[in-house]
Amino acid sequence: MGAKHPPVMLLDGNAGLPRETLGNKGYGIDAMRGHGLPVPPAFCLTTEVCAQFFADPQRCLDGIWDEVREKMGWLERQTSRTFGRGPRPLLVSVRSGAAQSMPGMLDTVLDLGMDDAVEDALAAVSSAEFAADTRSRFVHMYRRIVLGGEESVEVPVDPWAQLRGAIEAVFSSWNSPRAIAYRRHHGLDESAGTAVVVQAMVFGNFADDSGTGVLFSRNPMTGADEPFGEWLPGGQGEDVVSGSVDVEPIAALRDEQPDVYDELMVAARMLERLGADVQDIEFTVEEGTLWLLQTRVARRSAQAAVRLALQLRQEGLIDDAAALRRVSAAHVETLLLPSLQPETRLAAPLLAKGLPACPGVVSGTAYTDVDEALDAADEDEDVILVRAATSPDDVQGMIAARGIVTEIGGATSHAAVVSREIGRPAVVGCGAGVVEALAGRLITVDGAEGEVREGILELTAWSETDSPDLAELADIARRISPIRAHTSGDYPVLENTSEAAVADALTAGFTDVISPHPLITMLTALRLSADSKGLADV
Repeated sequence: MGAKHPPVMLLDGNAGLPRETLGNKGYGIDAMRGHGLPVPPAFCLTTEVCAQFFADPQRCLDGIWDEVREKMGWLERQTSRTFGRGPRPLLVSVRSGAAQSMPGMLDTVLDLGMDDAVEDALAAVSSAEFAADTRSRFVHMYRRIVLGGEESVEVPVDPWAQLRGAIEAVFSSWNSPRAIAYRRHHGLDESAGTAVVVQAMVFGNFADDSGTGVLFSRNPMTGADEPFGEWLPGGQGEDVVSGSVDVEPIAALRDEQPDVYDELMVAARMLERLGADVQDIEFTVEEGTLWLLQTRVARRSAQAAVRLALQLRQEGLIDDAAALRRVSAAHVETLLLPSLQPETRLAAPLLAKGLPACPGVVSGTAYTDVDEALDAADEDEDVILVRAATSPDDVQGMIAARGIVTEIGGATSHAAVVSREIGRPAVVGCGAGVVEALAGRLITVDGAEGEVREGILELTAWSETDSPDLAELADIARRISPIRAHTSGDYPVLENTSEAAVADALTAGFTDVISPHPLITMLTALRLSADSKGLADV
């Protein structure tokens, strides 16, 4: 494959390869296993295989298939189970893992390795209901992801054919329209590719003391230093992130299984210290045993980005320079957008109430069809996308919209996570009937209050000095930035905060300037200075 390492790598805590090679998911799994945390065994096909796959899919997989079979044998030994057969069958998940996290954009297949005999074996060691539910989930997901929804095509009985088909589908999802749109929106590298992670299944749908959830080590919307997440008894991970079912707050796990909750909190704090950042953790509980499936740096709202940077700095996890790198000029611009005054908000009729998923206030016309929303946005109309729940296929519409509203799903659902990623104010889980009730109406979405109100409401602008957090960050920036920006004084005046204006000030050798937005100016100067030194990602 032209690499200095095998194309198929064990994720046993000793991979020793960077995130760019193992992918974000594989890197996190390997790191967690290396620190002794409870993680189901896994291996990955590296991101380098992805490029080979697109050059010649069949030749690529033929060339590494012996290694895949060898690593599957390792999974069998690690779990004391056998793939696709035997009294203790091994089922696996096949998941994507791009180096830069792309939540919900790439494909996943769970419960792979199923046939009649495996269903019977699962029923014998658990229950017929669990076995039937697991098989139904697999068939539905495999048919949708791998077979493209073709009802006339049978799901393969051979588990190795299932595995190969799933690997092909996950690699192929790198070039799906939704993934391409997402990368273009974020300016991500089109050639980076995705790894494919094959991991032993653990089952949140196994028994009464089983379930699945998502935990953020701190609140990714407000920045509050408190655990935030959702828990679904009797479910599998896709149930939570899809937003297709109603979930419980993470506190419900504390009430139901306090020992598991405490173990999860300890793990979250450990991972936060190791990564020096807030973590987004997917986990499953099987018969009262905690399993961690994934950890990654948590995506966050603009408000949370500022507060978390200051918190982590105060706690000594990051220094001044790192705190400033955690906040972008775009974050500050978002926080300075006009806001809704309480008297204006309360005077407008409340049309829907849900969970706040991404702060901010936006107004526009409610569209319930993605294609119609895209057409309206192309005509420069302010669009609010209102859906029962969003899916990866809705991403282009979400990017085109100013705000997002859903009937179902929680604060870690697809709609919520992607909204925070792309900076769209969102309210989720507003209840059945909201799509029909809002369709075509002029509405205002308040992503901080979790409200949808009638009409286009007037907003009030504010400045950096109105926020103690932004003022504190500006004080830090003045000690580090190559340009110190002020609101007054006897200094050259920058008429705006564009990159060009800041670059000109740097070229002119200015050390102090007057700026309408001092913090934005200094953050831009820091980034431009880092870029010029080849430290753009530092």
